[in-house]
Amino acid sequence: MRIPAHSVCTAIRDDIVAGIHERGSRLTEEVLARRYGVSRVPVREALRTLEAEGFVVTRRHAGACVAEPTEQEAADLLEMRLLLEPLAASRAAQRRTEAHLKVLRGLVRLGQERAVSGGSEELRSLGSWFHETLTQACGSPALTAMLTQLRHKIAWMYSVPVPADPVESWAEHGAIADAVARGDGERARALTALHAERATAAHRVRTSQRPVNTSGARN
Repeated sequence: MRIPAHSVCTAIRDDIVAGIHERGSRLTEEVLARRYGVSRVPVREALRTLEAEGFVVTRRHAGACVAEPTEQEAADLLEMRLLLEPLAASRAAQRRTEAHLKVLRGLVRLGQERAVSGGSEELRSLGSWFHETLTQACGSPALTAMLTQLRHKIAWMYSVPVPADPVESWAEHGAIADAVARGDGERARALTALHAERATAAHRVRTSQRPVNTSGARN
C-alpha cells in the first residue's frame, strides 16, 4: 500500500510508537522509502521532523536511529502531561464551541454505555478521542500540538491499561464535560488534574520493546 508523501512522517511515527521500528534501530532512508512507497526526499524531511520531536536521533557512523529515552525522560513526560492537560481543560471551558461540546457529550454517552457493557479496546479509543477533542477545544494551537506530541510519546514509552473501574472513569469524563459546558474553568482544571493523576498511576513502562535506557535516571 502506497502512502502519500505528506503522510510519511505520521506513518513512521506510528510505526515507532507501535514498536515496529524498535528503540535504537537504524532508520535507513532507502529502506523506509521502499516500505512507505515514497521517494527518499519526504523520508529525509520526516526524519528531521521526528528528530526535532525526540523520536529519532542521528548517530555518528550510524545515521538516523530510533531514540532510546532514559527512565527520567519517560517520567518527565507524565509530569508534563499532569501540568498541561488541566490547563487545556481550563482554557476549553472558556473557548469551546458548540461543536466541541456536541462531540464531548456524544463521547461521554458512548463511553458510559460501553463501560457498562464492556469492550476494552473501544473504551481506549473513545477515551483518546475525548481527550483529543478536549485539547482541541482549548483554542491554543501551540498547547494542542504539545499535548498531542506528549500523548504519542507516552503511548510509545508506556503501556496504558484500561481503567480498573471504567464506569467511574467515564463518570469523571462526564463531570469534566459538564464543567466545560458551564464555562467553569477552575472546576474543569481540578477535575482533569484528578483524572490525569489516577490514570498516570496505572502507567507502566513498556517491556515489549528494548527496555527504557536508565543511564540518565536520577537517584
